[in-house]
Amino acid sequence: MNFLKTLFWVVVAVSLAIFATRNWNDVTVNLWGSLQADVKLPIMLMLTFLVGFLPPYLFLRGRIWGLRRKLALAERPVDAPAAPQPASQLDDEEDAA
Repeated sequence: MNFLKTLFWVVVAVSLAIFATRNWNDVTVNLWGSLQADVKLPIMLMLTFLVGFLPPYLFLRGRIWGLRRKLALAERPVDAPAAPQPASQLDDEEDAA
């Protein structure tokens, strides 16, 4: 199973490398005003993927982190407070002193 997972990621990496080399063209991006930037197409695609992927991913990881913290607090053993002594024992202790 580990071999298949490794093979899958190798195929994905090789496919991305082939795509990047075949499409290594300049893309003109119109920024604001008359400002333009020439960016290579694979780099532009990677940046747009990260801009769309990272915010929800970071939100999800933060949510999972908070839920795990709450779960750890809920699973922590609670120390039971000492039961108060009956009044008759308190009177006996005062008489002895």
